Amino acid sequence: MSDATAPTTWLTQESFDRLSAELAELEGPARLDIAKKIEAAREEGDLKENGGYHAAKDQQGQIEARIRQLTQLLRHAVVGEPPAASGVVEIGTVVTAKIAGSETRFLIGNREIQGDASDIDVYPATSALAEAILGLEIGATTSYTAPSGKEIAVEVVAVETYTG
Repeated sequence: MSDATAPTTWLTQESFDRLSAELAELEGPARLDIAKKIEAAREEGDLKENGGYHAAKDQQGQIEARIRQLTQLLRHAVVGEPPAASGVVEIGTVVTAKIAGSETRFLIGNREIQGDASDIDVYPATSALAEAILGLEIGATTSYTAPSGKEIAVEVVAVETYTG
């Protein structure tokens, strides 16, 4: 995805700071550590059957992928306070909705907003569900097409301010 087509992501200041610290750790100490592991494994000899070398190279690939993901996310982040709930579904609000008859509570945004501490589900603003309900008021009903092709009914029950 080029920078011109990268989606803008809303993040709280706390989320932005946490992700920036993770990126700094990965770009610095984590990169150095994995490079040392690869070099040590390389010195053991035959790389074809060197499990430590291959594991370290896999770990290096995961670190580099996460660095690219975080760099892209932070470059296009809009940092600020969550929108105050006004009864309308917005990015950054917590929504309670009846989806196919079952009540579900979730945050609309990026899963990186919540970190590891939150137990709330997060739906990206680009998901079929979020696109169907963004801009709707409490009590509004609509439907969306699931990836399976099934049409699913949705009713917005509540909209709350995200508190982290």
